[in-house]
Amino acid sequence: MALQYINLFNLKELNKWLIRLLQGLISLLERNEKEYTPKTPLKVKMPTSKPTEVKGVNLLLIRDTFSENSTIGELFLNGERMCDTLELPYKDNQRSISCIPSGEYKVRMRYPRESATREYLHLLIKDVPNRDYILIHRGNKPSHSKGCVLLGMTSQQDFVGNSTLAMDLLLKEIINLGGRNINLIIKNK
Repeated sequence: MALQYINLFNLKELNKWLIRLLQGLISLLERNEKEYTPKTPLKVKMPTSKPTEVKGVNLLLIRDTFSENSTIGELFLNGERMCDTLELPYKDNQRSISCIPSGEYKVRMRYPRESATREYLHLLIKDVPNRDYILIHRGNKPSHSKGCVLLGMTSQQDFVGNSTLAMDLLLKEIINLGGRNINLIIKNK
């Protein structure tokens, strides 16, 4: 029966519906609605032991394809591959024309109200040497970045595709993990 419903939608319509759903969830988060409380209390057994894994969000960006115009890589969240990345080529960390150096960074969510150019939730990479406002955001080609990391579900030379979906899926997972204590490690292959 589920297959009949999928057949009713073409893939584009399903993709648009998923994006609207994720944007609605993000909008709820931005309005500081902590969680939905059902009218009828649910009996949930809480775990009595402490979890063994470290809390937080660990992002790993592995850069693997380098061209004159871009750097393509893969982004992992807590060990699971999430999407492809596109950055500018490395040019000694020069502002607006270079990707940032490999290394370890702290990251935080950045809300649309904090940005003059981004009308959606995105990520800010903190404490990048000699750089400000390095973001992880939507975009498809090198001209959409001034040193930021662009996300996509597909990649080819100097291009990532379906960026909005990649961004929304990443943010959904980060929010599910608490949205705090986000660490990023960038490595060249």
